[in-house]
Amino acid sequence: MIKIIMHGCNGKMGQVISEIVRNDEELTIVAGIDPYTMRENEYPVFNDINKCDIIADVIIDFATATAVDKLLAYAKERKIPVVLCTTGLSEEQLKTVEETSKEVAILKSANMSVGVNLLFKLVQEATKMLAKDYDIEIIDRHHNQKVDAPSGTALAFADKINEVLDNEYEYVYDRSAERKKRSKKEIGFSAVRGGSIVGDHDIIFAGLDEVIEFHHSAYSKAVFAKGAVTAAKFLAGKPAGRYDMSDVIKF
Repeated sequence: MIKIIMHGCNGKMGQVISEIVRNDEELTIVAGIDPYTMRENEYPVFNDINKCDIIADVIIDFATATAVDKLLAYAKERKIPVVLCTTGLSEEQLKTVEETSKEVAILKSANMSVGVNLLFKLVQEATKMLAKDYDIEIIDRHHNQKVDAPSGTALAFADKINEVLDNEYEYVYDRSAERKKRSKKEIGFSAVRGGSIVGDHDIIFAGLDEVIEFHHSAYSKAVFAKGAVTAAKFLAGKPAGRYDMSDVIKF
């Protein structure tokens, strides 16, 4: 039985993960961390991670960026692997993640969905074959409460593509400022924000007389929670190092 500390247990994602773990015979949540402790859970909840003295095999984090520094220090001190799902980390925090991973296993991905991470690989393979003769565009669609554009996942797709292209391509976010034809070596972004769209991403390879599209739709946040739980099973017991979802699904 893998023992989990749920960091951010009383948030939406924390509760979704709690439900998934409740129905998984391989896992159990032994403690939760959240500044809000009034919700009733099947495990003890601490409002400060440093108050948690319960032994665990792995921490799943879906909290806020402001809580990540204490989380990393705690994980480093106790040598507990972390599935780090919180987004919006500063450059300084990202450096801390890298430093901490030298002493404890940390898994961090731009998107925790197994499907998205599979698509990362498929898009890279397509890029090897198509980039020379096809223009590359990325469209992301999200709900009307999302504040960043393009999304982190859209940027991750571009980074995966550009990695194959020796990082020679420029990212273009807005074409309204200049009236000119697109250059060959660019990746264009379009962002749609509206309604309750959880997350849609299209990667378009547009060539002469044909278009090839890769598409992913998330219909609920549960896909990210399921990915995090799968990652926790993978990470428990792993040696120190930086991991991502491509390690979990073993391309």
